[in-house]
Amino acid sequence: MNKQHIHVGVEDDQADFDRFLDVWNRASAGEKVEPEAHLNFENLSLLISILTPKRLELLKELRSIGPVSVRALSKHLERDYKNVHVDCSELERVDLIGRNADGMIVAPWDVINAQFQLVA
Repeated sequence: MNKQHIHVGVEDDQADFDRFLDVWNRASAGEKVEPEAHLNFENLSLLISILTPKRLELLKELRSIGPVSVRALSKHLERDYKNVHVDCSELERVDLIGRNADGMIVAPWDVINAQFQLVA
């Protein structure tokens, strides 16, 4: 079974578009191209504002326990429900978590690869 990966980083629109064009051209030439998932932010500050230490912990625990309600997740994390709800809403907004058919919170990614440059 293949692991589901998502690449998270800081990338401008042009680099994102160039990657898209590269994949498009390779696929058009008949090359087999594996699908990739990317979540890019305009800058490091925005990335850090979304992927806070508490939210990274939430993602890790969600992967380990599987589909769960926000209330059960907050109890598991021993955190305030409202704060976990806000964190889940933000992570869901950027597609790092989702909901299954039963409305439970799920983390669809096995691996989150985060990469950014501190110096341009």
